[in-house]
Amino acid sequence: MVNLGLTKVDDTLVAKHPGLQRYAACQSHAFMKGVGSFIVGTGTLFFLQRAVQKRLPYPLQWNLLVSILASSVGSYAITRWETQKCTDLWVYLETGSYPDRTTPEEEPPAPTDPAGPKVTVYGDVME
Repeated sequence: MVNLGLTKVDDTLVAKHPGLQRYAACQSHAFMKGVGSFIVGTGTLFFLQRAVQKRLPYPLQWNLLVSILASSVGSYAITRWETQKCTDLWVYLETGSYPDRTTPEEEPPAPTDPAGPKVTVYGDVME
């Protein structure tokens, strides 16, 4: 029986998707890494701003606001990065191949020049 959060997953579903437990562990690790980065980032930025505040005084509320906002952005980026790795792991466990993340290069359409004179949308013939 595999636990996903507080719910238990049925054994038939686990048998159908053998990588479910590894995927759930990966997601849990990704979310905890995001929470940890938020806490550490907020604390670090707060104390860095306290050191800067001696030369450039500004209210404590701005110190907290900047620390929390910057840590939220950083935490989101880390969590998104780690979750993408978990998604790639899930695809690999299910299909046996690693997903291709490269963007396909589009070729520009080849110009088509008609052999005869060009005709405008109004029916005029251009030479």
